[in-house]
Amino acid sequence: MTTSDLPRAAFAPSVTVSGLGLHLRDWTDEDLPVMAALFDEPQVDRWTPLRSPFTLETARAYLARAREGRAAGLRLQLAVTEDGGAPLGEVLLFRASPGGRDAELGYAIGAAHRRRGLATRAVRLMTGYAYDTLAMDRVLLRIAPDNEASAAVARSAGFRLTDDEPVVRDRGDGTVSLLTWRHDRDSE
Repeated sequence: MTTSDLPRAAFAPSVTVSGLGLHLRDWTDEDLPVMAALFDEPQVDRWTPLRSPFTLETARAYLARAREGRAAGLRLQLAVTEDGGAPLGEVLLFRASPGGRDAELGYAIGAAHRRRGLATRAVRLMTGYAYDTLAMDRVLLRIAPDNEASAAVARSAGFRLTDDEPVVRDRGDGTVSLLTWRHDRDSE
């Protein structure tokens, strides 16, 4: 059986990815208060689908959806840590299309932990995981045109802006147009 023949629910039940001074790990129930604090923040609200207020109850529902998405083979959401301890943010990987060989990444780093290269390192680690473990052909980022910080992360992680038409996504409070940044396996 080749990797492309694997069923969609091929995400391992437990995943850790380490390197570049980071340890990406599964979220736990004990992380819920930290998750709520990390994600209930204006920049997370502005640039991600996560809305504020992001309460403990919101965190509980978010983690339940993350676990359901993993079990269905749709997405993998990991806490970004430096040592396996307290989460500093999140990186997520989801299939760009059902059964497809393109992965899309997203991330959010808590306000107190920004400007330390965490997002770039987490994106690099998950890009490697997408290629080496999941045998994906391409990895994508979707970034709002005016999100300069995320564009800098994309460039630093080896992604390039494409000329694809913007992707329109629902944010729950309206829609947002996102530009596509692409990393190809052979561009490593």
